Order: sequence, then C-alpha cells, then structure tokens
Amino acid sequence: MRVEIWSDIACPFCWLGKRRFEEALAQFAGKEHVEVAYRSFELDPGAPADIGYDTYDMLSRKYGMSREQAKAGTESIARQGRDHGLEYNFDRVVLTNTFDAHRLAHLAGRHGRMGHMLDRLYKAYFTDGEHLGRRDTLVKLAAEVGLDREEAAGALEAGAFADEVRRDEEEAAALGIRAVPFFVINRKYGISGAQPADVFLKTLERAWSEERPPGMPDGEGGASCGESGCERPGGQ
Repeated sequence: MRVEIWSDIACPFCWLGKRRFEEALAQFAGKEHVEVAYRSFELDPGAPADIGYDTYDMLSRKYGMSREQAKAGTESIARQGRDHGLEYNFDRVVLTNTFDAHRLAHLAGRHGRMGHMLDRLYKAYFTDGEHLGRRDTLVKLAAEVGLDREEAAGALEAGAFADEVRRDEEEAAALGIRAVPFFVINRKYGISGAQPADVFLKTLERAWSEERPPGMPDGEGGASCGESGCERPGGQ
C-alpha cells in the first residue's frame, strides 16, 4: 500500500497529524507493506523570508480575532501536541517562507531520510524557534539528521529540488487538496486534517482488506487552521 502525505512545515496540525498517523501505522498489522511518501505544500507561497510580525498577529489578521483569542487557540494545539510527545512554543515561532525547507526535505528523501528531516524541521520551527528561512540554519539541521553539510549547502544554493516541490503542489491542486495535512491512501481514500489515530488505522485496514496481495493476512482492528488542519488563504 502507498500513503502520500501533503503537508507544510509551517502548519502545526501537519506535525500533529504526522505523529498520529505514525501511531496508527505502528498498530497496523500490514505496516511492513506500507510505503509512505511525503509531499510538499505551501500554505503561503508568497511569504517573504523575513516577516515582521508573530504568530498571534498573523492569526489575528487572518481570522479577525484578538491576540488573546489567538493565544487560546494555539494553546489548544499545544495541549494536543503534548499528548503525543510534541512541544509547541508558539511564542518562539519565526514566521517565514518554507520553500527552501521543502527543497531540503526532498534532498533528504534522496537519502531515505525525508521523514526524519521533516520531524527535525517541525521541531526547529515549533519548539526551538529557529529561522527556517535562513539557509545556514537549514544546513545545520540537515547535518543533524545525517546529511552531508556541503551537499545540503550546495543543493540549496543551486536551487535543487525546486521542480519536485512544484510538482507536489501541482498534483495537490489537481487532486483538489486545499488544506493540510492531507493523507491519500492508494489514490482511493483521502483523510483531511490531524485526525485521531483510530481514523487512520481504520482506513488503512479498509484499504488493506480490499487491495492486499493474495495470501496476505488481514489487518487487525483496533482543514485554514481549524480544528485539525490548515488551509491556504482564500482556499487557493
């Protein structure tokens, strides 16, 4: 089976959704037969590298809420994250353009480290307050997950993997994906948002029961930033 996950590093629900999906996958009897492919999606492709306001101002402007309401909303996400071992420090988040970070993730994918790279990028962004719009930061993070520092620096400088990022985004548009995280299983089932692990598990089991190879065993039972996902401004 193949699971494709569209996400953006600047989306708090994408980190949470990735973790919940992994928890579901760990319980899935056919997990050895699941291939996971990570796909790029930018919530704000036109964002500059340096943004002169914080997360709470961004949410206030986007949704017409007060800073206090914005803080309350992010605390709800942080509480959900803590239940899964994720630490969100929204006071420290440095808003930026994520295109280079997506390119770096694709470089990591060439070395079989894309999932690890994404986790490190999420932690850097939401926990550590690092500036992911700066290439020296990205190179440091690449080295931390075992990539060659010089290769990472050269790829970022040369504009490598830009086409891969754009193809992922074009494919998302063709599939009608406007909010992330979005999970596509066998190009048949779609799951939007950071759903509970049991939602992922039940869908994996359904897809497995329909498409497993002969002789394989059954699995065992067991969107804007709203309640579970993030959407581009205007749903574009």
